[in-house]
Amino acid sequence: MTPKGRPTQDKKDRRFEIRLSQDTYNTLEECAKALNITKAQVIHKGIALVRAEIDTK
Repeated sequence: MTPKGRPTQDKKDRRFEIRLSQDTYNTLEECAKALNITKAQVIHKGIALVRAEIDTK
């Protein structure tokens, strides 16, 4: 079977599921809409921000 989708160097083959409160989910949606990106991209940016904070310590 041939792979589907665009080829990428940054393969995203791991899944992670979380439960959010309605307030947190609303905030996530607001951020995604304000930045015109997906909710997943907001989460990826958040992880990068936390990593950057750790690296500066």
